[in-house]
Amino acid sequence: MFYSPRVHRRRNFELFNDFFNSYEQKDGDVVADFRPAVNTREGKEAYHIDVDLPGVKKEDISIDIENNTLTISGKRESKSEIKEKGYYKMESSYGKFSRSFSLPKEVDIENIKAITQDGVLEVVIPKLQLEASKTKKIAVE
Repeated sequence: MFYSPRVHRRRNFELFNDFFNSYEQKDGDVVADFRPAVNTREGKEAYHIDVDLPGVKKEDISIDIENNTLTISGKRESKSEIKEKGYYKMESSYGKFSRSFSLPKEVDIENIKAITQDGVLEVVIPKLQLEASKTKKIAVE
């Protein structure tokens, strides 16, 4: 079998590009650099969405509602620097994310709350409180 260094390098480069491109997730025109883990649950009085956002500052999180769709988006930035005698290392990373959720019809959009603590964002979406049907007497005039 004939070995060609040029063909071998090209094949390795193509494998690397395939590997790199497999992690690139596109969401519309925005490239999603990471996709945070999400847990959803339904309680008696509200729906809950928990999003794992370690290293994300609350000012870098945006929550919007449009056409009955709740979208949580933001960015994560980190930078680490090590300076030692004869050694210097600096690493930085940047990533955008966006997750969207269709809301049920019977939710109280005006009273949605979002709390972030210990790298977890919790969005609480209250259910509309529908009154139980009451019996009403109608007077005849």
